[in-house]
Amino acid sequence: MSSLELRMKVLTKPRMVMLPIMVAVSSALFAQSTGPDKIQNDASVVDTRQIVGLSIAVTERSWQARDHYTYMERDEDRRLNSLGQVKSENIDVTRMILVNGARFEQLMEHNGQLPSAKEQRKSDEDLDKLKHETPAEKTMRLRKNQENRSFLEDVLQAFDFQLVGEEIVGGRPAYVFHATPHPGYHAHGKYGKMFSVVEGKLWVDKRDFGWVKVDGEVTQSFSMGLFVARVQRGSHIVLEQTCVADGVWVPKRLEVRASARILFLKSLDIDRILIYSDYVQAADGAYSVSR
Repeated sequence: MSSLELRMKVLTKPRMVMLPIMVAVSSALFAQSTGPDKIQNDASVVDTRQIVGLSIAVTERSWQARDHYTYMERDEDRRLNSLGQVKSENIDVTRMILVNGARFEQLMEHNGQLPSAKEQRKSDEDLDKLKHETPAEKTMRLRKNQENRSFLEDVLQAFDFQLVGEEIVGGRPAYVFHATPHPGYHAHGKYGKMFSVVEGKLWVDKRDFGWVKVDGEVTQSFSMGLFVARVQRGSHIVLEQTCVADGVWVPKRLEVRASARILFLKSLDIDRILIYSDYVQAADGAYSVSR
């Protein structure tokens, strides 16, 4: 993998997860939240504003709860040629653990092999650094986490939403919403540029109003990473979620099929699948790792 492609991978991973969630969040924010303490499991609810208002409360609660879970991530990263055939593939299996309240990605396998000595040394160094982070470093980390979720405040006016029907997804009945960019929306904020170039569908569980599935597509090309890469029209993202506890919805599978141009020179076609499993609620307090 070239240095440019490696940089592209680092840039895209957090955005891959955030983009479909932003589509979902925007539909929820279109209505006012009623708050977690007011949620009522009424499957007969048909009012769009009420449904999405309930769903935002569930989403906020699920995000907070997921910060206290450990889990496994399988990252299948494939690069395609002009015919859509796989020309290279990398598969990483990572254990997501908690260290002093912070999430840490611990590489377990790379292409079916244990981490190399160099990879293991780098992982151990990063883990030790996180265990001994300074108050200033912790403050910066928490600020970045907040920035990654700040789009919640920015999407209220970014989309128009319509309840288009009901479907069975994963054996559970769900409401189906269609989200389209709101005409005249002026992008601002870290993720604002993406709002006006994405449309998609959102499935909301009828039982507890969690997000079961999100399907989003890029309708216009846009730049990311200070113009390092330009994501092309037609790039497609599908997020599937599962319920691991009472009303706690977490990612189960994320698939991204994207085309991009790096520095306006090199084309890059990506088929990337992230599979999440083995969610376990972590004990309170510092989390230490022994090998």
